[in-house]
Amino acid sequence: MIPMVDLKTQYLRLKDEIDRGVAEVLENTAFILGPNVKAFEEEAAAYLGVKHTIGCASGTDALHLALLASGVGPGDEVITSPFTFIATAEAIRYVGATPVFVDIDPKTFNIDPEAIDAAITDKTRSVMPVHLFGQPVDMVRISALCDARGLLLIEDCAQSFGASINGRQSGSLGISAGYSFFPSKNLGCYGDGGLVATSSDEVAAKVRMLRNHGSEIRYYHDVIGYNSRLDEIQAAILRVKLRYIDEFNRERRRVAHSYSRLMADLPVQTPFEDGLGVHVYHQYTLLCDRREAVMDALQKAGISSAVYYPVPLHQQNVFADVCAGLSLPVTESVAARCFSLPIYPELEEADIRRIVEVIHAALNG
Repeated sequence: MIPMVDLKTQYLRLKDEIDRGVAEVLENTAFILGPNVKAFEEEAAAYLGVKHTIGCASGTDALHLALLASGVGPGDEVITSPFTFIATAEAIRYVGATPVFVDIDPKTFNIDPEAIDAAITDKTRSVMPVHLFGQPVDMVRISALCDARGLLLIEDCAQSFGASINGRQSGSLGISAGYSFFPSKNLGCYGDGGLVATSSDEVAAKVRMLRNHGSEIRYYHDVIGYNSRLDEIQAAILRVKLRYIDEFNRERRRVAHSYSRLMADLPVQTPFEDGLGVHVYHQYTLLCDRREAVMDALQKAGISSAVYYPVPLHQQNVFADVCAGLSLPVTESVAARCFSLPIYPELEEADIRRIVEVIHAALNG
């Protein structure tokens, strides 16, 4: 069986370092906001090229706290992508704002800057682009648009740790950004975990307070906050993995480019790199008019595949109140034809060839 992601093999690769880090936490017994959380925040900030990073309990919380700390709230509209995991829009709803979904680019599957421009109203407070599947958004155009219209730019980097745009890391171009460390992510821990990145002292101070029950000084509470702290054991694991993230992302790109080269003659649309940034391939997602036949053949051959995301957010029941009658044709077409293949740094060339051979047979048989 070839899985979508092989966390066991990666763990064995780093076992000595990870086990040592976890053991040190257990021995020191500093389990909440301990030295590993502080050190990881400093190391992540240096890597991302931002002034502050603040660990929190999940990627969803990271987006929620980033929005709150930036002052987004009831009556505000936040323009975002409908082709993403629901956490993006959940976070917008959590602060009482309204998600406004606009269509995506048919090649990158990222939010279309022209569609953003057309959707801006006097209620628009923020734009939240998603660097989907590890492909950086066209941040040059979106940053310029937000600057010109006075909008807050908050990046959803849940799938893009290590992706860069013009030499700058995703997450370093807006007022803040949210990252996820869900186990299957390019930089993943062994549970839930998240991170807010910002170069704003004010936003950073607010997020630190919000993640810890609204408190800067123990037992003194200035606002109603949340219990959303990055776990010390997870921080120790992430500190190990952060040292390897560039290597892991290079290996993901190797796998992706092998797939694309071997499928160049097939009637599928392989992932597109627009040259504006470095794609880190959290997922390798392609389009195929015979998706079900290919996925069935892969399953019979013991090869995993998955559809991200079969129902776009503007078609979800939970958003019917703001999306009634909304048609986003590019998003809907992509959702009906997309599927993703296994991708992880340890995937060997022989397995890549085996996967592509099954796809060839399914489409040419």
